Amino acid sequence: MPKRLGCLHAHYSNIGYIEDALSLFEIELIHFVDPGLMYRVTYDDKFQEADIQNKVKEQLEWMAHCQVDAIMITCTNYIAILQEDKLSLSVPILKIDEPYFEYLCQIPQPQTIVFTNPTTVEGTMARLHHYANQQHKSLELEIVVIENTFDLIMQGRNEEYNQEISKFLKKISTDEKRVISVAQLSMVDAARIVEQETAKRIINPLNTLVDTIVKKLDLKEKM
Repeated sequence: MPKRLGCLHAHYSNIGYIEDALSLFEIELIHFVDPGLMYRVTYDDKFQEADIQNKVKEQLEWMAHCQVDAIMITCTNYIAILQEDKLSLSVPILKIDEPYFEYLCQIPQPQTIVFTNPTTVEGTMARLHHYANQQHKSLELEIVVIENTFDLIMQGRNEEYNQEISKFLKKISTDEKRVISVAQLSMVDAARIVEQETAKRIINPLNTLVDTIVKKLDLKEKM
């Protein structure tokens, strides 16, 4: 019987990435999507941090009762909000950013990390610096937000979103001294397009995540 993985997303566009990435393995994916939380975090000043944390806790506890072998969180904002010490779950939680952080910490060159969602930068970078300190790693980082793009993906305007990201990545990919990565799952398609067109490596969190899922759940390839 294949393992069952519950996936928590902030937007429907992330589903296809995970489905494609794990299509070669014996695994059943159950997707839970709530774009409303990100809307409230971004636009509702009355939505307090405690409200956000309670909502994420409620979602994860609901997922844990759906007979899954593990839960994976693909939204970096959800991860930054998460308070694991207040959870009492019997299933492991896999976070998209931890394998990504591990990979970044192995890079000695200067790095540029690109975001489209400004609300996720502070939490993600705090987690990265904490992870790097635990590993006794020193990172030379430049953080860049592609302005006025995240609303496009939230509105379902995926093609326009990818075009804006691709245009920006091509512009900065001429710097041979810096290693470039995209921090959000929604940016993977655009990063891959730029890789193909420029031969410049653009690191993304999906590739590192798949390796972790396969190892953690001991997945077998489909026959």
